[in-house]
Amino acid sequence: MTTETETKPTEQTEEKKEEVKEEVKKEEAENTEEKADDKAEKADKEKKEDEKKDAKPKKEPAPPKPAVHKQDFEKEVVYLYQFTRTPVLPSLSPYCLKVETWLRLAGIKYENVDHKMKYKSKKGQLPFVEVNGEEIADSAIIIKELGSRYNQDLDTGLTPEQRNVAHATISMIENHFAWVVKSTMCNNPDLCIQGYNLDLKQVIQRALPAVILNFLFKRKLKAAAKKVRAHGIGVHKPEEIEEFGHNDLMVLSDLLGDKPFFFGDTPTTLDVVAFANLAQVAFMDKEVSYSLRDWMSENCNNLVEFCNRVKERAFPDWDEMCSNLDLNSHLPKPPPKEEEPAEKEEEKTEKTEKVEEDKKDEKEKDDSEKEKAQKDEKEGEKENKKDNKTEEKEKEEEKK
Repeated sequence: MTTETETKPTEQTEEKKEEVKEEVKKEEAENTEEKADDKAEKADKEKKEDEKKDAKPKKEPAPPKPAVHKQDFEKEVVYLYQFTRTPVLPSLSPYCLKVETWLRLAGIKYENVDHKMKYKSKKGQLPFVEVNGEEIADSAIIIKELGSRYNQDLDTGLTPEQRNVAHATISMIENHFAWVVKSTMCNNPDLCIQGYNLDLKQVIQRALPAVILNFLFKRKLKAAAKKVRAHGIGVHKPEEIEEFGHNDLMVLSDLLGDKPFFFGDTPTTLDVVAFANLAQVAFMDKEVSYSLRDWMSENCNNLVEFCNRVKERAFPDWDEMCSNLDLNSHLPKPPPKEEEPAEKEEEKTEKTEKVEEDKKDEKEKDDSEKEKAQKDEKEGEKENKKDNKTEEKEKEEEKK
């Protein structure tokens, strides 16, 4: 018994020693593997760093093209997009005339873009401007933004009270009086065409028959008349709407008084807005009868004189631009370039080919426009019948 008990602990101790040795060997093997892995990682890092040093520097990506229509713009030049000229007014839009008048009085370099009535702002409006590859829309925002950029403020000399008066008066002009004039024009398309001596081909920028051009123009005015009605002023009778215009004109006449401009001897933003809207009435063709213009000349003659004063100050080239319908009569014309005879012949052939291609494209467009116009005319007749039926029902309900 004693021999068995003595041999057991010795065997156990030897087994423990062997287990310890095996664990030590395992740890040493793991350490050697880790060291090998570390060396491999270091070698990979060194290779990558060497490759980076040897690699050629990559070219920087080209800057994105500006999201504007005028790609070859000149820095710090304002590019104005607006409606076409007319023989009696620089623009049929008081908002377009407002921006151009402000640019001239502020002395900011600008250029009108002849976009053939193809473009509108991202907000769906005219006018809008592009400056240094950036678009700015809405006449009030345009004036505010450009004023801060170019450090031009026509209202610097106004007191806080005068600024409040100007703000309230501008709101009356643009949110009330402008809609009075718009209501008259939208509901009297012949007055608009004759009063402003409009060439519908030049206005619509389409070489279509006169009947179709007349229909397209009247359709646009009809759509505008719906906006006038939605505004609220269009629900009134014509004589009531004209009375609204008389009241607005009297307010402006009393505020102007005998002063050259509304707040003294220098024009402000209020003068710009008032001129842009009053010019739509004052400069209409005198041979065409327009009751609101006649009333203004008889009862508010100081407003007529005011319009002439701003016209002479801001538009010394008024007669030239209206007679030639030149969008950039204020800019100096470049001298004609002399061309070599060999180049002339090549350019002539190229031009003739382009002209022929353009004619083909115009014919295709005209044909499609004619088809659209005929369809729209039929739809317009249907809408007119529906409108007449609804008006007759409303009248019958009112009678009841």
